[in-house]
Parts: sequence; C-alpha cells; structure tokens
Amino acid sequence: MALLVRTWNLFHGNAVPPERRDFLEDMVRLASSDGPAALCLQELPVWSLSKVEDWTGMRLFGAVAARPLLGSARLGGAITELHHGLLRSAFTGQANAILLGHELRPVASDSIVLNPPGFRRARAREIGLDWRVRFAWAKERRVCHAVRIDAGGRFLTIANTHCSNVPDRRCQDGELLRAAVFADAFAEPGDRLVLAGDFNTVIAESKTLEQLASPEWGFSEPIPGLDQVLVRGAKASRPERWSEERRRLGGRLLSDHGPVETTIE
Repeated sequence: MALLVRTWNLFHGNAVPPERRDFLEDMVRLASSDGPAALCLQELPVWSLSKVEDWTGMRLFGAVAARPLLGSARLGGAITELHHGLLRSAFTGQANAILLGHELRPVASDSIVLNPPGFRRARAREIGLDWRVRFAWAKERRVCHAVRIDAGGRFLTIANTHCSNVPDRRCQDGELLRAAVFADAFAEPGDRLVLAGDFNTVIAESKTLEQLASPEWGFSEPIPGLDQVLVRGAKASRPERWSEERRRLGGRLLSDHGPVETTIE
C-alpha cells in the first residue's frame, strides 16, 4: 500500500503578505483535500486543535508547543481576530498536528520538548553560545511528537517536528538530532520511520542533516529548504515541494512555506 505523507508549516493561517483575516481553515482543507495518508502540520493556533478533525475528516494527534499567553485558547483566538497578520501567535499559542487517514490504525503516541532548559544550558556551554542567542532560544517552547501506526499489517512511525528559529543554527541542529533520537527510540525495530516537519535549518548549514542521511542513520536524502520528509526503512519518492500556484487561493499565496510530500511504498 503506497502512502502519501505531507508536511506543511501553516504560518498561523496567514497569507503572504499577511492580511487582517486568516485562511487557516482553507489551508487545512486544501492540504487534506486529496486524501493523504498522513498530514504533518506546524504553526497551528492552539484553538484550532478542536477544529481540524471536522475540517479534514482525518484523525488528529496534536501537541501544544507554546501555550496561549492568556491561558485561554478561545480568548487568544478572539483577540487575534483583530488582525491576524500583526498578532500571529502572540495570544493564541502554537501547536503541531499529525492527521491520519482512516486506512491507518494508530497504536501509540508520544512527544518530547526539543528545547528544555537543561538541554539549552548544556548545548550553550558546549558550543559557546552568545547570550543573546541563548535568550532568543528560550523564548518559545518547541516540541516533536510521534505516532506509531499499523498500516495494513506493516508498522510505520511518523514523527512531526518544528525546530526553533534562532540566529545560530547550531541550536536547531541540536534540536533536530534530539528529535531523531526520540523518534528512533519510540519506533519499534523493523518500523518504517518518517521524520517530517519544519527543521529550520538547511543542508549547507546542518551537520545533523548530513548525519541522518549517512549509513549509520539510514534516512533518505534531504532536499533544499527548511521543510523535509525523511524516510528510513522503506522505498520512497524524492520529496517534492508544491509550486506557489498550487497553494494560491483567490490570488493569495497561502503561508510563507510550501507543503512538502513524499510517497512511501
């Protein structure tokens, strides 16, 4: 059974350039309209986790990264309605989601914080991180979450990650390796393993991306850009990024990221 796996950073539902209103529902419906087996989403407002199953007809596994500033996802969403382009996630918080088609049977799920204080301190000492970068790195909590799936008698583990966006990409590199170790430990021996999401680092600047494609780790080769779908233990097509035309709605360009997808055999 061939499985289409897609990832998309939704930019909090904003278009490019950002506008007063949001297009989050349109984006989620677009990303799920052709029935992917699995859809990994990043930069969702926390309030939307209660909506995406209705929008897609898929089964949701969500993970809250940054909690709503005022403690209420609904209140944060109401305030953000004043101007989505300006406020983004300031009040709504931020979440990730893995959405599964009905042909896949989830059997377990788990998550990990990518940048907890102890990890940041140890990594900062190790690489001699500037205090300003340390401060930026601590501003927003980031997570990786994973679901183990029975896909017609063959098991598949999908991990969805959204690494930090800070000036020194060695921080992202450390988070990405932490995500890969977590996903590898969560998967059972023999599982096909997918590591997808917005890595916030690129091939030329990432030792971790190079490591993951090595024989030691065995993942597929990354493509240019921040967004990836890496596969281990199965044949997969080379990931492709949607054209800008494919993610336009009424002339608007949706999100500052394009969806990336691969088909796993």
